[in-house]
Amino acid sequence: MKIDETVELKKKICEIGYYLWQRGMVAANDGNISVMLDDGTILTTPSGVSKSRLMPKMICRMNAENEIIECEEGYRPSSEFKMHLRCYKERKEIKAVVHAHPPFATAFAVAGKALDDYSLSEAIMTLGSVPVAPFAVPGSEDVPESIAPFLQYHDAILLANHGALTVGVDLEQAYYRMETLEHYAKTAIAVKVIGGASVIPKEKIMECCELSKSYPVRHPGYKKYNF
Repeated sequence: MKIDETVELKKKICEIGYYLWQRGMVAANDGNISVMLDDGTILTTPSGVSKSRLMPKMICRMNAENEIIECEEGYRPSSEFKMHLRCYKERKEIKAVVHAHPPFATAFAVAGKALDDYSLSEAIMTLGSVPVAPFAVPGSEDVPESIAPFLQYHDAILLANHGALTVGVDLEQAYYRMETLEHYAKTAIAVKVIGGASVIPKEKIMECCELSKSYPVRHPGYKKYNF
């Protein structure tokens, strides 16, 4: 990848970090973002910096062995970068990862409740079912292990008592999946308040899943249902 392309991706990471903060999906120094370059190295956000204050010079460059290649003095990658590495290892088409703490989706994560009732058509087509990975202490070696069983079939995962993780073929897709996840969770909570969701017939759910194949990269979880 050319130097100017790397600079542009660093700017895009900062932009997406600001979107996460602006939409209330992270607080203080929460969350982390990464994107894989063509040479296999990975750009990632630093630890201890609000996503509202990111600047391109702060972005760290890592390799697949969790070693620092480039990092501005005074900055270091997040301890949760290991979770990102596991995503890239499990599915080669993944080129970007977003981890955040969106309040409504995180509420489901804290309650240990998956978002898998297939009640919102847009979520069926763009997100698929969203499971809950077992609790692991943030930043620990247990976190990558907790998400590994779900990565082959899901593009969004709730992290029990912690937050949420989304992946994509590029930064925009990973970020938009986080947006969709939070919208889905918010809608699901509102639906519960007003009496529960109406059921989409199974055959219509299947039609939505078929439509999802027209998306640039559909979620592989469309093959798994919880009817």
